Amino acid sequence: MSEPDTVQAPPGTEQEMKADHGEQSYVGHGRLEGKAAVITGADSGIGKAVAIAYAREGADVLISYLNEDEDAKDTAKWVEEAGRKAVLVPGDLSDPAHCRSIIETAVREFGRLDIIVNNAAYQMSRESLEEVPDEEWDYTIATNLSAYFHLVKAALPHLKPGASIIGSSSVQSDQPSPELAPYAVTKAGVASLSASLAQMLGSRGIRVNSVAPGPIWTPLIPASFPKEKVESFGKDVPLGRPGQPAELAPVYVLLASDEGSYISGARVAVTGGKPIL
Repeated sequence: MSEPDTVQAPPGTEQEMKADHGEQSYVGHGRLEGKAAVITGADSGIGKAVAIAYAREGADVLISYLNEDEDAKDTAKWVEEAGRKAVLVPGDLSDPAHCRSIIETAVREFGRLDIIVNNAAYQMSRESLEEVPDEEWDYTIATNLSAYFHLVKAALPHLKPGASIIGSSSVQSDQPSPELAPYAVTKAGVASLSASLAQMLGSRGIRVNSVAPGPIWTPLIPASFPKEKVESFGKDVPLGRPGQPAELAPVYVLLASDEGSYISGARVAVTGGKPIL
């Protein structure tokens, strides 16, 4: 797939981002003590912030990522410094077999599975539909949406009452930017699948929710937008700035914890003031 003139090559890395993942600020209170979590895209951005927060709340964390080894090792360092077990699993989520192997690894390494955060995503900005390569469309759907299906399906035999599934949707799901059409479609799908699963799995005591971030400063941005859009990113929301990954982590903690025991089927907007429908 040919890439437009972006600031970073996809999938992007944390090395020059200077984003805040809560490394120095997040304080845990034992909300996830003894739990085990799988987080996709946990090497950077929102996934990294959630991994750090979960570990400080007492959870072991499987860090699923594509190939950004240095970023993933840094996430693992923070998880281990919190006194929790970190398991690194690189690989391509567009492959259903890899999704299943992630769940198998988590169960083998942790002996249990309590939380799944489907967070990893691919996007690319294209000015017209004709510019979207067929394989880019297929890869975006497979990575952002189909992986969610395969992960949850593989995990269900291991999830007990009280388990939590969280899908990372987006404000793009109902306010799609035309240049992000494939990505926006997948994020609408994540929201819809989460709502379906909440109803399907409620009788098993499994809660399912989605989070709809607005403009968050992650490697996805310089890896998918041209320079001029990166420079103005997030300035059009009411708070006037992009959010930091650390500002998402508390929502993911609540939805995964027993404090959120009656929250299921929800879609939580974290958008800097931009409403979602």
